[in-house]
Amino acid sequence: MGSRRDRILAILMLSPSLVLLAIFVYGFIGRTVYLSLTDWGRQMALALHPTIHFVGLDNYRELFTGFLDVRFRQDLVNMLYFTLLFVGASLSLGLALAILIDQQVRGEAIFRTIFLFPMSLSLVVTGTMWRWVLQPRGGVNVLPAMIGREPWTFLWLSSRSQYLRFDWQHLPRYLGVGIAIALALVASVGLRRRRRLGPALAGVAAGATLGWALFGPGSHVKLLPFPELHGFNDALIGVVLAATWQMAGYTMALYLAGLRGVPSELREAARVDGASELQVYRYVDLPLLKPITLSALIILGHIALKIFDLVFAMAGPDNAPTSVPAISMYLTTFRGNQLAKGASIAVILLIMVSVLIIPYLVNAFRSRRAELG
Repeated sequence: MGSRRDRILAILMLSPSLVLLAIFVYGFIGRTVYLSLTDWGRQMALALHPTIHFVGLDNYRELFTGFLDVRFRQDLVNMLYFTLLFVGASLSLGLALAILIDQQVRGEAIFRTIFLFPMSLSLVVTGTMWRWVLQPRGGVNVLPAMIGREPWTFLWLSSRSQYLRFDWQHLPRYLGVGIAIALALVASVGLRRRRRLGPALAGVAAGATLGWALFGPGSHVKLLPFPELHGFNDALIGVVLAATWQMAGYTMALYLAGLRGVPSELREAARVDGASELQVYRYVDLPLLKPITLSALIILGHIALKIFDLVFAMAGPDNAPTSVPAISMYLTTFRGNQLAKGASIAVILLIMVSVLIIPYLVNAFRSRRAELG
C-alpha cells in the first residue's frame, strides 16, 4: 500500500515538470519541424496573419541543392572541420596536461586552477579576448617584431585560403561510403559477439551495395548542375585555438580524475613485468580511460555542432570564412525573415546533435539497467 502511495506521490510531484517539458521542449521542437515544412517567410513573414502554405521538403532541398544557399553548404563544411580539429585538439591537450599533473609535480593545485580557469569564462568573453589577440596588425602577429624580425601577416579570422577542397557533387558518394563503413562496423561488432549473425551479414551486404551504388563508377547522382568546391578555411584555425584553450582544461579534469582512479596495483604489476612508464600509460591507463574519452567526445562534439556565440564574438555574423550553420540560422531567420528556412536549419542541427547524443544515451541506459538487473 505504501509503495503504491509513494508511486502516486512521485507521479504527482513530477507531473508539473513533465507537462512543462512536453510543452516548452518537445512541443516547440514539433512546432519547429512543422514550420520547416512550410513557406513561412516568402510572403509577408511578419504580418499579423501571414500566409503560410505546406511545401514539404522544399526548404531542405533548397539548402542542399539551391543556387542561393551556397553559404549554408560551406557552413556545414566549416562545422565538420571545426568539430574534427576542436575535439581532437581538446582531447589530446587535455590528456597531455592530465598526464603531466599526474606526476605529482610541485604546485599541482596551482596548475590545476590555471588550466581550469578558462572554462569559467563565457564563450563571449573568450571570443572577445581572442579577437584582440588575433588581430592581423597586432596581437601575436607582432611578436616577431620584439626580437627584430618581420611581423607575421597571417589573417587569422579573415583568410579565404582553402585546403582539402572537394566538389559538393560528390557528397552522396561520401555519404554512401560513410554509411557502408558504419554498417560494416556494426556488423563486425555483431559477428564478434556471435549474436544475430544474419542481421550482421545483411548489414555488410547492404552497406556494400549502398556504397557501390553511390560511389561506384556507374553513379550519376548529382546535387547540382555545376561543380561547387568547398574546403577548410584558414580562418577557422583561430576559432579552433580559442575553443581548445577554453575546453582543454575541462578535458584535463576528466582525464585526471580517471588517472587518479586507476588502481596502483595494476601499475605496479606492469612495472614488475618490465613495462616502462610509457608502456604503463599505453597498456594500463589508456584502456581504462575509454569511458571517459567517450564521454568527453560526446560533450565536445555536442558543443562543436551547435557553436554560435564564440564565432559571433570573434568574427561577427557576416564573416563567411568562419561562419557555421548556427550563424546561418540566425541570419536567415532574424535578418532575412525566412522563418521556415531558418527552422529547417535548426532541424538539421537537431538531427546532427541527436545522431551524436542518442546512441550514447541508449548505451548508457542499457549499461545502467544491466548493472541494476
